[in-house]
Amino acid sequence: MIETPEFAPDIAGALNWARARIAIVDARILLRHVLQCSAARLAAYPEARLEEREWSEFRSLVERREVGEPVAYLIGEREFYGRSFMVGPAVLIPRPDTELLIELALAHFGDKPRTRVLDLGTGSGALAVTLALELADADVTAVDRSREALLVAMANAARLKASVSFVLGDWFSHLGGDRYQLIVANPPYVAADDPHLSEGDVRFEPGTALAAGPQGLDDLAAIAAEAPRHLEAGGWLFMEHGYDQAAAVRGLLTDAGFSSIASWKDLGGIERVSGGQWQGRGESR
Repeated sequence: MIETPEFAPDIAGALNWARARIAIVDARILLRHVLQCSAARLAAYPEARLEEREWSEFRSLVERREVGEPVAYLIGEREFYGRSFMVGPAVLIPRPDTELLIELALAHFGDKPRTRVLDLGTGSGALAVTLALELADADVTAVDRSREALLVAMANAARLKASVSFVLGDWFSHLGGDRYQLIVANPPYVAADDPHLSEGDVRFEPGTALAAGPQGLDDLAAIAAEAPRHLEAGGWLFMEHGYDQAAAVRGLLTDAGFSSIASWKDLGGIERVSGGQWQGRGESR
């Protein structure tokens, strides 16, 4: 392993030191964050010398990344659907696969004005804020059980100038009799004893936003069962789930009385979102 330079090196030297400890792509992101510069500038001036303060900050970030802390938490942001969202340990890091929920919402409601939208377990607010900005005059409500998560989501809404109403509560518990045309949810869906919970970036993310019972289906089941009471006739529910849960979730939707039930594949070809339409036939079973 390359020894740590005693004095602040140039950009090339800093990256050379870091690449012996972490992935070079991560090192470049971290150094760009410290220097507040573009990728092109980083590549164009490898001889530019870091200030001592910059070198100290970069070393600290690399060392934290070396023990597994997510890059998104280290720089405080992650891109989702072309926008930068602030993130931190109180919320999950938005994943590209979750953008499938946005695509489905736009496919079903993109040409409809004033869609009433509910985002359950909003976390960073990535779904709620994006839908508020992408759907014409959408009326978006975002729910989360974590006060800390809601503060992050509210900050993202303010930063991106999105109109979203926020509710502190557990799923539907604080919504009264309100009904919506679209409900989206990216709930916890990992089995409680899944070994992946103790590996990689996931170790640093909030466990309550990841695990949901012995099979990872507890929250998905609760949402599917209760959603009909909060959907207008013809409304849709879309839920993200695990790679092997599509059939089980379709079963939950069938039991709850949904129709037009289907699953959709993510960028990796995995059935990642399942949903159905509520026709308004009385209450859920």
